[in-house]
Amino acid sequence: MDTALATLIHNQVRGYRGNPAYLLQILRNIQLLYGYISEHAITLLSTELAISAPKIRALIEFYHFLHYNSRGQYDIYISDSIIDHMSGKNEITTYLCEKLNVKLNQPREDGRVTVANTSCTGMSDHGPAALVNGLALTALTRQRVEHIVAKIEANIALEEWPKAWFEVADNIQSKGVLLNSQSKPGAAIKKALATDPHDSLAEIDKSGLRGCGGAGFRTAAKWKSCMLSDDNERYVVCNADEGEPGTFKDRVLLNSYADQLIEGMTLCAYVIDAHKGVIYLRYEYQHLYKKLQETLQKRRAANLLGANILNSELSFDIEIFMGAGSYVCGEESALLESLEGKRAIPRIRPPFPVTHGYLGKPTVVNNVETFCYAALIIEKGADNLSDQGLAGFTGCKLLSISGDVEKAGIYEIPLGLPVKNVLNLCGAKSVQAVQVGGPAGILLTPAEFNRVISFDDLNTGGSFMVFNQSRDILENALNFTHFFMHESCGFCTPCRVGTKLICDLADKVATGQGASLDLDSIKKLNHVMNKMSHCGLGRRAAEPLLETLEKFPEYFVKRMTDKEYQPSFNVEKSIQRAIDIVTLESEP
Repeated sequence: MDTALATLIHNQVRGYRGNPAYLLQILRNIQLLYGYISEHAITLLSTELAISAPKIRALIEFYHFLHYNSRGQYDIYISDSIIDHMSGKNEITTYLCEKLNVKLNQPREDGRVTVANTSCTGMSDHGPAALVNGLALTALTRQRVEHIVAKIEANIALEEWPKAWFEVADNIQSKGVLLNSQSKPGAAIKKALATDPHDSLAEIDKSGLRGCGGAGFRTAAKWKSCMLSDDNERYVVCNADEGEPGTFKDRVLLNSYADQLIEGMTLCAYVIDAHKGVIYLRYEYQHLYKKLQETLQKRRAANLLGANILNSELSFDIEIFMGAGSYVCGEESALLESLEGKRAIPRIRPPFPVTHGYLGKPTVVNNVETFCYAALIIEKGADNLSDQGLAGFTGCKLLSISGDVEKAGIYEIPLGLPVKNVLNLCGAKSVQAVQVGGPAGILLTPAEFNRVISFDDLNTGGSFMVFNQSRDILENALNFTHFFMHESCGFCTPCRVGTKLICDLADKVATGQGASLDLDSIKKLNHVMNKMSHCGLGRRAAEPLLETLEKFPEYFVKRMTDKEYQPSFNVEKSIQRAIDIVTLESEP
């Protein structure tokens, strides 16, 4: 094994031209082959790349899906999002562990399999969902679990499992100008090449297109800033790391609209004069990797990527970087750090990526949806998008709708559409609350359902979760709070410590031991984290609890004691428990 490992690492490093920016990719590849990253592998990599072993270990420890120790031939992660919980995730997890005779988060004694929880896997329309060796398994039932267990116990390789188990349907429920478009590969590029890059930029500007990942920054302004930068080495980066729980619209675009995405990236390269692009694909979308590579290769063969595209002076190509599990990679500067083979810690801005991005060079970072709309605009014209919208708003938005609805899936809606209309579209009844924009977004009560989806009112990266009257809204907030603690990068103390303290207080309330001082403590922690956290995660971590307290106080009241302070540790009960154990062990 040592010789084979040394050969693999040497070939990997040589294949990536000895570039340390590819360290994360090399680590992923080692783990895909061996199931974990050994100390010997770290030593070999340290020598080959001239990177200290502690730095490599820090990288492994940062990313959720990288491991020092073997997790077996079958590494299973169960999606732990609130929507998966609503679909029966806990029951399925318990049943799977019982059938496999394995404890959660611990490799089985024979070393064959591990089962663990993970954050939302981008399959909220197919819950409960899981990953096995990085590949998606959806709509899990007890019967499917039994079949999976049989394959594992028979030691059957994943390649021999039924292909149908790994299929992920798009679930497109409502189409608009983008999802209805019948675009021919290269049509937008051909049109753009017939004019000056400034003309394409003007068309994007005229359309009013804004970033669809949640920030809503004007796309044309971002591209122009990069185009005007002094450095002539520029990059185009697609953020395909949609980690916000409840979001899965980019998954659908990557699966069925990849040509539009790549077309949009190529158009951006034409405008800003870039020669290299990168798609940063989240770990949980590993099932899309091969298909995306095939699409890239087809476009190269058709002279739509590579040198002298369509016999023009434009030369541009794209490669795919795979993530390794980190929610903060959704923030563009953290994503760039990850692309450079580092821990995904958000940068202090300014400077912004448009002047100091990937490898310190001017970089445009947009998400999948934004690039797809950009291609549509150039091919069909700005009016094709700007004519959409309601009540003075222009454009469209893709929503990932899940939860208590009749038709979960993707909805392309005009901006300006009220929430109540969205609920009618997806067949939601007896709605108690809606979470727009994921855990970091906004919680809505029925009194707010006249608010509209737009950049100026309810801005969202796509997540739209619906909860009916049977749901305990505090359970949602608890799930979100634990999500933020789990996904904190640990860089800054206010977030690293604050998210843990907030979780402890939230759990105390949930178990009926909460008191008024606990709520005061959550508010004080929120104030400190808002002022002192390095990035937005820490600043939003307490919001799910505080919004629930404000809008649904009854869920807190029924769990709270009438005391000002209630300790979470009961000394008398603990002593009695110890006495009981000693008494039991003393019996003959």
